[in-house]
Amino acid sequence: MGSLDNTDEPSTEFLYCSGAVTEVLKYGSCKLQQSRPDALILVIPGNPGVVGFYTTFMQTLHKTFNHRFPVWAVSHAGHCVPPDHMDMVEDASLAADLDVFGINGQIEHKLAFLRKHVPRETRLVLIGHSIGCYIILEMMKRDPELKVLKAVMLFPTIERMAQTPQGRAVTPVICQMRYVAYLPVFLISLLPDGLKNSLVRLVLSGIRSLDQTIIQPTVGLLSGDCAANAMYMGGQEMKKVLDRDNATIKKHLNKLIFYYGATDHWCPVEYFHDMKRDFPDGDFRLCESGFRHAFVLDAGAEVANMVVEWISGDLRT
Repeated sequence: MGSLDNTDEPSTEFLYCSGAVTEVLKYGSCKLQQSRPDALILVIPGNPGVVGFYTTFMQTLHKTFNHRFPVWAVSHAGHCVPPDHMDMVEDASLAADLDVFGINGQIEHKLAFLRKHVPRETRLVLIGHSIGCYIILEMMKRDPELKVLKAVMLFPTIERMAQTPQGRAVTPVICQMRYVAYLPVFLISLLPDGLKNSLVRLVLSGIRSLDQTIIQPTVGLLSGDCAANAMYMGGQEMKKVLDRDNATIKKHLNKLIFYYGATDHWCPVEYFHDMKRDFPDGDFRLCESGFRHAFVLDAGAEVANMVVEWISGDLRT
């Protein structure tokens, strides 16, 4: 068994991957080559792919498993504020060739991260949120040798995104009018951080039990380039996340757990019923707790506790 790491203080690392800046949030072991844990729990975020949004979720996972397994999250390429000594891209031509900020580039970015930073024999529990679920399915399809014990899909956006209520609302803005939408983001990015902080608190003030750890990452997102990268990726999601990848789901069905929201405007309940009908042997769950699609805003700990219940049996073996 991997060595216990009893600290709940995370470490944050910034690195270049696929030529673009990437933030990695780590609870527990930072160097897998030395600690050789039984398994790595890796979170693939939604969009925006800001790892700081998942702090409470990850801390709860790490703590509830008694620090037995490292819990990491890898940001999407360019969905973070680079530290002073780093740029958004290390190699502009490589980033452009790979279209690293696009959806396909982001999938390859995660596979490149695993190749470089996670020993090949490491058993993985992948946890995806929203578009992170689509990315996980693609990772499993493109690298079938990944040692995935379980893949947990939270509020999965893996099909027909542009047809969902939320998709219909945002598609014109982030596809046809993307450059118009950049302007207010750019103007907000010029505000001092204190003012951005107040603005974020005001916008989120309607959420009764808001997780305060969300504030700072949201302020970071308003730095300009991050939000632009998130919008660019979102525009590609609307055009490219179309048909469900039934072949990959069928191939890995026994490793997959899907958790659908009961009132998720990115993923209507009929998508849940379609899945159950098409894959009667699959593990599909419908939320009964009223969690929102962006669960990290106020239910990170509750969702983490559910996930622990679902996967602890697999991590005993």
